[in-house]
Amino acid sequence: MNVSLQQLKVFVAVARQRSFTRAAREFDLTQSAVSRCVRELEEAISLRLFDRTTRQVELTLAGASLARRIGQLLDEIDLTLREERAAHHGHTGVVTVASNPVLSSSWVPECLARCATVFPGLVVDVKDEPQDAVLASVEQGDVDFGVVSDLDAHSNDTLLIQPLFSTPLCAVLPDTHALARGTTLMWSALGDSSLVTLNGDAGSRAAVERAIGAHRVHVRRMQECGHVAAVMRMIELGLGIGVLPVGTHWPAPSARLVARPLLPEVSFTTMLVRHRNRTLRPNAEAVWSLFCDRGRGSGRTAGTARVDGHASSEPASAASGNAAQLRTSRQA
Repeated sequence: MNVSLQQLKVFVAVARQRSFTRAAREFDLTQSAVSRCVRELEEAISLRLFDRTTRQVELTLAGASLARRIGQLLDEIDLTLREERAAHHGHTGVVTVASNPVLSSSWVPECLARCATVFPGLVVDVKDEPQDAVLASVEQGDVDFGVVSDLDAHSNDTLLIQPLFSTPLCAVLPDTHALARGTTLMWSALGDSSLVTLNGDAGSRAAVERAIGAHRVHVRRMQECGHVAAVMRMIELGLGIGVLPVGTHWPAPSARLVARPLLPEVSFTTMLVRHRNRTLRPNAEAVWSLFCDRGRGSGRTAGTARVDGHASSEPASAASGNAAQLRTSRQA
């Protein structure tokens, strides 16, 4: 069956106008061209669509049913094309962002709140995933971009990485702990202690392991958890000293705990990642730029952050645009 979109549009116009002449004017065609278009459609689908007399044009039963259904389909096609065009040229539609679970419970919501103000016509859909899954989602094109931490900028040539801000690792411990008396702690002070930290889902484990290895800290045991709340509760109960990123955009220690910067300082970087060989749609580019701008507004920005020992001077983009409702979907 060989049916063109033009034939369907002309048929619906004739059905609506009940006139080949008026339909011809609507499409700036001759009456004979409209008649030929309808005749070819009837032949293609083996149905008579109109009963024609010298005075009027009436739909057959088959024609009336088809006109109603085809008209609805054409309206849907038109709406879809207009929405896609608006999403491409403006700040509407849906942008999907993947984030590791710690950032999606701390810094990312700040960005979403800003998006809701700046882009009220845009939906930002957040997928809360372990960091490895975030990277896979970006590589496979399941999301527009991702938010991760402590990624080696030279380890993956398929990703474009934009560093945002660096966060120092701190010792987190009860305010009654003997090591809480000072304002800072040396890494060596953690020797022979049990440590509690975040697991690989949050992206900070590698930084902790590098620091422990670099400063030759012998720990009795290291417990890893996927959520900051679990780590905090274990520290409160005396199950270990926490080693966590503590900063403006990461969850703060609970009321009974204190954070002490660890020296020499070890920090790691929060960054955005996107597929190197895919161009972001304009609405996703606007959200990316806003995230960059929010990251640049923190104390240590992308311009001075170090990623796995490599300095990055790539500037963050300025936010642009005008309009986001936000929707967060938690992934198992």
